[in-house]
Amino acid sequence: MTAEHKVERKLFDEVMVPCYAPMDMIPDRGKGARIWDQDGREYIDFAGGIAVSCLGHCHPVMVDALKAQAEKLWHLSNVMTNAPALRLAKKLTEVSFAERVFFANSGAEANEAALKLARRWAVDVHGPEKSEIIAFTQGFHGRTFFTVTVGGQAAYSDGFGPKPGDISHLPYNDLDALAAAMSDKTCAIMMEPLQGEGGIVTPAPEFVQGVRELCDKHNALLIFDEVQTGNGRTGTFYAYEQTGVTPDILSTAKSLGGGIPIGAMLTTEKLAGHMKVGTHGSTYGGNPLASAVAEAVVNEVSKPEVLAGVKEREGWFREGLEALNAKYNMFSEVRGKGLLIGAALNEEWKGRARDVLLAAGEEGLLVLVAGTNVVRMTPSLVITKEEVEEGLARLDRAMAKLTAV
Repeated sequence: MTAEHKVERKLFDEVMVPCYAPMDMIPDRGKGARIWDQDGREYIDFAGGIAVSCLGHCHPVMVDALKAQAEKLWHLSNVMTNAPALRLAKKLTEVSFAERVFFANSGAEANEAALKLARRWAVDVHGPEKSEIIAFTQGFHGRTFFTVTVGGQAAYSDGFGPKPGDISHLPYNDLDALAAAMSDKTCAIMMEPLQGEGGIVTPAPEFVQGVRELCDKHNALLIFDEVQTGNGRTGTFYAYEQTGVTPDILSTAKSLGGGIPIGAMLTTEKLAGHMKVGTHGSTYGGNPLASAVAEAVVNEVSKPEVLAGVKEREGWFREGLEALNAKYNMFSEVRGKGLLIGAALNEEWKGRARDVLLAAGEEGLLVLVAGTNVVRMTPSLVITKEEVEEGLARLDRAMAKLTAV
């Protein structure tokens, strides 16, 4: 990068709202599972833009789709439809239970649409008294005020004044607590089929089955938030496929666009009918440029060999992390499914996930955290074995420095 184009990290503090605390390095370009900063230093990317870059950086199918659509239409409005959005919607119905699709810009907006649909259905079919939404502690569903309130982490929702009402939170994986709390006033249950931000927590199969049965018993809708688990992340296109349970509404985003902002709410024809013209909307939802890229991503990720490859790569990571733990005794367990992986820190290292993240960054490896006790990894679904091995070697060096102190 030439000197006149280089920017300094301090500019962030001068011009940006301080919602984030980004690393000192500023990425300049990427290819596959590798990133180079402005000084040309290379990093292995196990973060994947927080489960977004499912095909890595600058994958040819994405670049080709972007270039082709950029010469046609970028944006219209929802006064009319467009071919890329329709093709993408059709593909999403083919790879899921869904019959109808609503496009938005993000996971939070997809979840907002899901919650609004559930409430509208309840009002239309059962009356306004059926309005309770139950979600789970340590859940995460986005940053709009409705979704952050439904998310079960008060640290994200407190401090903004009165919250949307009739929302309850219960322990994840506790079916007895849910059975005791539910009633015919319950409108919907919202849950992640595997909690991401809450610590990479996999539910017991009987819990997921029980949630579905309780929803059926009380005429409540089951909403699966698959913003992080969807689009091949756990080894099937959607994680619900591994549970034996089908939700009524599903939200998806992150990997859906592979790096271009897009989200979607998926549901049945019957439920979709409760959203009439003007009930809900999105200026950029179904944007042709975003839809064209997402279509290319979905076509690629849904290939059987790509989904099978996710499970193979999970094995590479688990084997490598277990070997590192045998050497340094830092983790209590390795959690997750597919390439949504969490290395939970043991009692001696509790609360130090960010220390691991920073140490890894110094060695040229990008990882994430899920809370203070879990090191999270959400790499490209097509990351090469060479990139995995090199990344784990860099993590080895980071752990060696941490344990030597």
